[in-house]
Amino acid sequence: MADTASSYVQIDGVGKVYPSPRGDVVALQDINLDIASGEFVSIVGPSGCGKSTLLKCLAGLEPISSGSAVVAGKHLAGPPDSLGMVFQRDVLLDWRTILDNVLLQAEFLRLRRSDLKGRAAQLLQRFGLGGYEERYPWELSGGMRQRASICRALLCDPELLLMDEPFGALDAMTRDDLNLELTRIWQGSAKTVLFITHSITEAVYLSDRVVMMSRGPGRIVDVIDIDLPRPRPLAIRESAEFGAYTQRIRHHFAELGILKE
Repeated sequence: MADTASSYVQIDGVGKVYPSPRGDVVALQDINLDIASGEFVSIVGPSGCGKSTLLKCLAGLEPISSGSAVVAGKHLAGPPDSLGMVFQRDVLLDWRTILDNVLLQAEFLRLRRSDLKGRAAQLLQRFGLGGYEERYPWELSGGMRQRASICRALLCDPELLLMDEPFGALDAMTRDDLNLELTRIWQGSAKTVLFITHSITEAVYLSDRVVMMSRGPGRIVDVIDIDLPRPRPLAIRESAEFGAYTQRIRHHFAELGILKE
């Protein structure tokens, strides 16, 4: 459990309602969650449970209907400072080179491109995209495009990284590779990460805590501490300790009628 006094993100009674002519749609109800500075937290749950909505609210892309959210000591009233976000799709601009796509983050923040060009090149090299700086997105595979989008989110070294199921459309080997690289970067930078995934295995592997959500309306039903040593090799997924965590989460979802055992 995160210590509220040292929390980087504090979510207190957050609700989100979408008005509709056929009646209001309650997407989130009474969400309470504290995330410590430097903590890696994943959210798992069925489609339609509000995972992405919660992330958009924290990114300042959607207004909160009720409750409050505090990020780095400031009440949320728009995109928080020092934010990086990775979406389900890479959302790269096809008319810009890969390097220019990564540097787009600098332009948004009105920073000098020349000051960050070296860091952009280093990130691309680290994510296996060295030599592709002048290529265009349509020349790259889906996995390579998503790597570039992660580089863009990391360009300005954000304190908070929000990731909305970034690896869901990738093949298993590419997904494993990016899981490893993401954990290396996180452990070397002490970023606070909130990660959405449909994969229970991925959530357990990456996280300090796994938040379970259920739909109708979207709410938190459990938060599970993951007490596994770091760094974590991929082989840890074959251990009995790892399997106990995934089984516990699956069993809880089965009790809620979300999964079949």
